[in-house]
Amino acid sequence: MQRGILDFWVGLFVIGGIAALLFLAIKVSTINTVSASNSYAVTADFNNIGGLKVRAPVKSAGVVVGRVAKISFDNNKFEALVTLRLDNRYQFPADTSASILTSGLLGEQYVALEPGGDTKNLANGSKIQITQSAVVLENLISQFIYNKAQEKGAGHANP
Repeated sequence: MQRGILDFWVGLFVIGGIAALLFLAIKVSTINTVSASNSYAVTADFNNIGGLKVRAPVKSAGVVVGRVAKISFDNNKFEALVTLRLDNRYQFPADTSASILTSGLLGEQYVALEPGGDTKNLANGSKIQITQSAVVLENLISQFIYNKAQEKGAGHANP
């Protein structure tokens, strides 16, 4: 009888722990995205989006102002078309620029918005014209190595 009561309390404790972990996982995840009813969508073309993912944050001045809603490929321009869903509380000038940046050295990628000075604001369906693609670390390393190899080769060519 004593063993049955102990097993009951241990089971109850385990179920409570699993429920607490599930609650915390939902709270810290990015499930709380910007809803369609209180936001507007804008698009931007990028040559290279690197590791950008759907639901990645859109930040301005370090503040999350939206999320990446969709990523697709434009067959005509051969570029990535990124749809951003921005919260209605944040209005940006029509000449706002978008860049893909990385949090830290190897952190997650996000879209950074830099406001311009236009008097008209971006609206639902607008397109951001000024974009800067992601910096791909592998390309930078290979470019550095290639330049060093050229310098070494040029040094041996002129004795």
